[in-house]
Amino acid sequence: MENEITIIVIDQNGNTHTLLCPLEMGLSLKDICKAYELPMEAMCGGMAMCATCHCFVLSETIPLPEKNDMEEALLSELFTTKTNSRLACQIHLTAQVDGLSVEIAAD
Repeated sequence: MENEITIIVIDQNGNTHTLLCPLEMGLSLKDICKAYELPMEAMCGGMAMCATCHCFVLSETIPLPEKNDMEEALLSELFTTKTNSRLACQIHLTAQVDGLSVEIAAD
C-alpha cells in the first residue's frame, strides 16, 4: 500500500517486530511503537522531555532529520547513549524512512 511504510523494531529482549505504519496520520516512531504495544515507556507523551523513548537507529542508509537541541540535550544525559541514539518521538514516519530499523534501548 502506498500510504504505508514498514519499520523494523528490535525490543529489549532481542525480539524483532515488523510494523506496518500508516503515513497519513502524522505519527512518530514512538507513536507506532506504542500502538503496537512494544515496551517503550515514552513518559512525556512525545514532547521530547524525558528520553524514555531512547532507541538506536540500525539503518545507516535511511536519511533522518538532524537532532534538534532538545533531543541532543536529553540524549547527553543518558549513560547508554551511542552515536546512533535517537528519541523515537523525534523520528516522524514519512515515506523517506520506509525500511528503517531500530532497537529500543534498555531502561
